[in-house]
Amino acid sequence: MSTTLPRRTLLTTGAAGTALGTLAILTDPPAHAEQNDRPRSRARFDLDAEVLDGGEQVVSLTIRSSRLEAVRHTSLSTDTFSVHVRATSPLDGSLAYEQDRAVTSARWDGSRSIVLGLEHGEGVEGASTLLYTQDRNVLLDLEYTITQDQPLATTERGTRGPVVLDSFVQGDLRDPEVDSFTHHQVRGGLKYRLFTPSPGAGPGRRNGGGRPRGRRPLVVWLHGVGEGRLHTPEHDYYDNETTLRANRGALGFATARAQAIFGGAYVVAPQSTSKWMADGDGFAPMIQAVIDEVVSRERIDTDRIHVVGCSNGGYMTLKMVAENPREFASQVPICSAVSEPGDTYYLSDRTIRAMRSTPTWLVAAETDTSLDPYRNTVRFHELIDGSIMSLYPTVEWDGYEYPGHWSWIYVARNDPAKSGRHIWQWMADQRR
Repeated sequence: MSTTLPRRTLLTTGAAGTALGTLAILTDPPAHAEQNDRPRSRARFDLDAEVLDGGEQVVSLTIRSSRLEAVRHTSLSTDTFSVHVRATSPLDGSLAYEQDRAVTSARWDGSRSIVLGLEHGEGVEGASTLLYTQDRNVLLDLEYTITQDQPLATTERGTRGPVVLDSFVQGDLRDPEVDSFTHHQVRGGLKYRLFTPSPGAGPGRRNGGGRPRGRRPLVVWLHGVGEGRLHTPEHDYYDNETTLRANRGALGFATARAQAIFGGAYVVAPQSTSKWMADGDGFAPMIQAVIDEVVSRERIDTDRIHVVGCSNGGYMTLKMVAENPREFASQVPICSAVSEPGDTYYLSDRTIRAMRSTPTWLVAAETDTSLDPYRNTVRFHELIDGSIMSLYPTVEWDGYEYPGHWSWIYVARNDPAKSGRHIWQWMADQRR
């Protein structure tokens, strides 16, 4: 049976953690005494997420309750609460993982909120919000359980004892970077996410409507194969979420650092209805329709539209320039490839040579075993006069080595450089 999921995979609601935990063993009053002496306390908590280079992870939980106002702040420690997670596939409900999460920090955020930091980072199990299945990333259904293991001492005189939260109700998955991109869909076309620059960024001043004043550049991010729609006889998953949560490709251009370099830029991330390489001829006008819609609605400087993409999106970057040779101020194909004649993502050498009029910066890693960098990136560099190429020996960041195909990490971190000028600065300097 076909399962069409909503715009955003809903988190399990009503997930409640039972309070007391080991504390229930230490303090075991009769039911009537607990009912009379201690008011029942319910707390809500949200999942705080962050997109790392390897994908989005839940990095902390924020607990909120009015009962926390009476708590002595020094009584909170990393041993006060324990956390458990159960993650299931949104496609069929199968278990992806289930385990305890290590609480690494506990701090106050105001008088009614506690933030529990959770162990996270590349290679840490049980932290991811995504499941990679059938060559696609899908947003997991996450059910978190919090248990209070130790009481929280109060500051009030005459209170009925320490604060013990009886139940915990799960709220939202919050990721400020991802949530800053709004949801859209071209009528009869592609879904896309859009970041709008701050009115205070770049040239011009804030206007009455709060929108950027003065025309701004637009960065078009084209994702890889894992972020496209999953459409099979059993499932139809098209969520407009994984394009931002699977890596930092689009998010990098929305950071304060990138926005300062570009003088405030719009960032648009269309989502393929399959994979770009499956139908380059068909997808090129669909992506152009997304660009045209953004240009018609926002204050875009059409001389500063940049197209950037990785893997499948690297091919699609080249394809967009081939189809619209006068459209883009620059192109950045990352770990890209084209096929042999007759396949769905073929571009001839002659077509690639003709791209010399569009400023081009190619990025790949020598250890890429998915798409041969010498057959593709190096060859494209040789074909496109004046192009720049950053060919890394491996993909490594902050001491962690990633698969060689993941060279988009470098672009998302503004690492590629030539003669002291980094790739974002180079892009920001280009005009059509």
